[in-house]
Amino acid sequence: ALGFWGAGQVTAAGDPAAAYDLAAQERVQTATGSQGWFAFVNPPPFLFLAAPLGWLPFPLAWIAWGLAGYALWALVVIRAFPRFWPLVVVFPGALIAAGHGQTGFVTGVLLAGGVAAIAQGRALIGGALLGALIVKPHLALLVPFWLAAGGRWRAFAAAAAGALGLLALAWAVFGTQTMLAYTTSWGASAAIMRGEDPGFYLRLATLYGQLRLVVAPAVALAVQVVVSVASLALVLASWRRFEGDPLATGALMLAATAIASPYLFNYDLPFLILPILWLVRRGLEEGFRPWEKALLVLLYLAPHATRAAA
Repeated sequence: ALGFWGAGQVTAAGDPAAAYDLAAQERVQTATGSQGWFAFVNPPPFLFLAAPLGWLPFPLAWIAWGLAGYALWALVVIRAFPRFWPLVVVFPGALIAAGHGQTGFVTGVLLAGGVAAIAQGRALIGGALLGALIVKPHLALLVPFWLAAGGRWRAFAAAAAGALGLLALAWAVFGTQTMLAYTTSWGASAAIMRGEDPGFYLRLATLYGQLRLVVAPAVALAVQVVVSVASLALVLASWRRFEGDPLATGALMLAATAIASPYLFNYDLPFLILPILWLVRRGLEEGFRPWEKALLVLLYLAPHATRAAA
């Protein structure tokens, strides 16, 4: 949350381009007494979320960010699965996201909310939510393929319009200088992924991150590409396997998203509540396979194990 608050501070002060100025962010964030600081690397539309944080002192901004994100995420998921609300409110993936003050609730709302809306026949709303993942685009890696494979063209168009509309709105509101400043953050992101810091790769909840610790980068990347392509193939085949059921295929798409991206942290996991609850509901309706209940319990608790296992 410190990085978002720092970006919000300069945006609220009328200088949104400074959100991507490393020297400015170090100065703003360390003024809170923090010994460390964080580069802001999210695309400019994210500044619409960060700017209100800049109106608050950092401790209040952290609390507001966590509570608002948790409440909205829980509301979206409970609307889709009202029977399972107790499982939603204490989902380990959500509790971890709350502790980090990161973007997990935002992406959880967009991913889970988008899939649920499309499953409920609200294609334009669902597509717009998925398009808003422009604020963290690597988590939308499988979304366009999923929509196209299912012939959800209205949702596809809404997602494209939502993404482009947010970019255009950010350009209009924050200016060309901010859009250009964002491109300078690409180098910081690339440097992080090229680095050899074991601590960084241990924090990644991905196959790629763990392989980087034990094999050459090219090998880790090659394995990740194979996994990503296999995940995409499963998503494409899921429409036939589940006879066009958008909630079933959407649940699989979200589960696949968690392994298709090489860049994922345990604070990104709130969206996985949807495939877990889909499996629970399916088991209650059609019967559980042997050991499936125990495996679902382990799956539900798995976010707690991501960093410990690493």
